[in-house]
Amino acid sequence: MVERSNPDRLSEILKAASDPTRREILTLLTQHGPMRVTDIHRQFDMSLNSVSKHIKVLERVGLVQRRTEWREHLIEVQMAPLSEIDAWFASLRSIWDLRLEALDNIFTQGDTDDD
Repeated sequence: MVERSNPDRLSEILKAASDPTRREILTLLTQHGPMRVTDIHRQFDMSLNSVSKHIKVLERVGLVQRRTEWREHLIEVQMAPLSEIDAWFASLRSIWDLRLEALDNIFTQGDTDDD
C-alpha cells in the first residue's frame, strides 16, 4: 500500500526543486555547508536580487533555512523536505518491486510448467 503524504506539500517541494538554479543552490549548500547570500550570488551570472528570490522560494518550502550570525545571513540546506521526496520515490519503487516480483514469478512458474 502506498503511504500518503500531503500531496500539496510534495508538489510545492518538487516545484521549488524543479528550477535548475535552485537545484544548483541546493547542491552548493550541500557541498559547502551554510553560505552567505552574497557568496551564493557569486556562483551565478545573475543579479543578487534574482538569487535572493530563488533562495526565498527554497525557504518557503523549507528546503533551506536562513540563520543570522551578527550581520550575516547564512543559508543552509534542510534535508527533511528532501526525505519527503525520497519517501514518495520509495513508495513508487516498492510498487515496481512488487510488479517485477510478480513478473518474475510468472516467468519462473512458466519454466517449471514446461519441464
